[in-house]
Amino acid sequence: MGRRKKYKILGAAASFLWTMLLLSACGDQEGSRNLVIEQSEEERNVSFYSPMEKTEVDSVNVARSAADKTVTMAEEKLGVTVHYVTYTAEDYQDKTYDEVALDRARNNMDDIYLLNPDVIKILGEEGKLMDLSGLSCAANLRDMVKTANVVNGKLVAIPQEVVAYGLFINKEIFDRYDLTLPETPEEFLECCRVLKENGYETPVGANRWWLETFVLAQAYADLYNGGNTEAEIAALNSGESKYSDYMRPGFEFLQSMIDEGYIDAAKAYVSEAIEGEGADFMAQKTPIVMAYWGAANTDTAYGDPDFEMVVIGFPSNRGQMPVMPMTGLGIGVEAKHAQEAMETLEVMLSDEALQTYAETNKVISPSKNVMVECIPALKPLNDRIQENIYVLGANANMKLEQWGNTCLIVRKLLNGATVDECMAEFDRLQEETLDQ
Repeated sequence: MGRRKKYKILGAAASFLWTMLLLSACGDQEGSRNLVIEQSEEERNVSFYSPMEKTEVDSVNVARSAADKTVTMAEEKLGVTVHYVTYTAEDYQDKTYDEVALDRARNNMDDIYLLNPDVIKILGEEGKLMDLSGLSCAANLRDMVKTANVVNGKLVAIPQEVVAYGLFINKEIFDRYDLTLPETPEEFLECCRVLKENGYETPVGANRWWLETFVLAQAYADLYNGGNTEAEIAALNSGESKYSDYMRPGFEFLQSMIDEGYIDAAKAYVSEAIEGEGADFMAQKTPIVMAYWGAANTDTAYGDPDFEMVVIGFPSNRGQMPVMPMTGLGIGVEAKHAQEAMETLEVMLSDEALQTYAETNKVISPSKNVMVECIPALKPLNDRIQENIYVLGANANMKLEQWGNTCLIVRKLLNGATVDECMAEFDRLQEETLDQ
């Protein structure tokens, strides 16, 4: 590799890499940021905006993560040099990854971008991302990936993993009180009641980012699993149906949890994901938390508990429901090295590379040809996904972006807003989309 230069702009690094990008999708505060640019003098260069950076500037073939392995595969096969433009937020007061991503993509500053679902939708609608449907890997994608990332008829992003959210449960505590794993909202609330009566002051550990998973599971269980998905989305996009009617049961459910003390709303409002509730869950003080699939495999999260853990879907009228938002890799429509970027993604998203990625991280692959055995704790969640039972946390076909907006409105509820006020906010946002 050629010589590389590194520049830093304020701040300190603290990132959970790929999946934890979903945190920043909801951020609404500005502050310092840590932006690192690794530049190369090689002729065939590709710049890659992501939340990662290599430990050593001149490191060669050092795979720090599953993603690095696929980048290395592309570099070796194509003779390109991928240089990273990275952003990591020090804390919740920092400017979000998404805000920086939007600015860089709108100004054609990079070639490849790792993007959150709301940013994929925005940039896709603005025509800032190339159509990736011509890549050979596109033919192998699961239907859910295409559904989430097709904007105005163009496949504008492809992920390296399918992120699934579920409830992480201390099975030993549930067994101690003869509790069965809940299927419906009513069964979940009953479990919380029993746990609280038996000394677990706050049965559910929550943070300021992920409570929308409860809402989305209940809101869209029928929409995605009732056989009428396209028609229901069309009705929402036209204004014939109201998002608030879908969302109300989930918000009323969260309000019940707040009122009964099953979650600590004040703590959740300011807590970072896993950092806010992880220690109490691992110490068996909190029986239930919510998190993404990869957290079950990660020792820094929930990958090495001293108890039997099980991961299930969120309660809904159709039973345990996985919630699946999508990050994705996209290419700027006016990328300086567009051809090299396309070739790079062709390698990084090939079945061979995705197999390496999935085996390294033990995650669900976007390719229907790649399967990896999950750990026992994840089997209940995986079983539902393999049965094609799930709710998408992000869908580019919906005019109103779901993941980020629902997160922010849930935070209003945590901060004291009424359910009616939260529904009025959904109505306002829907009216805005109809006027566009």
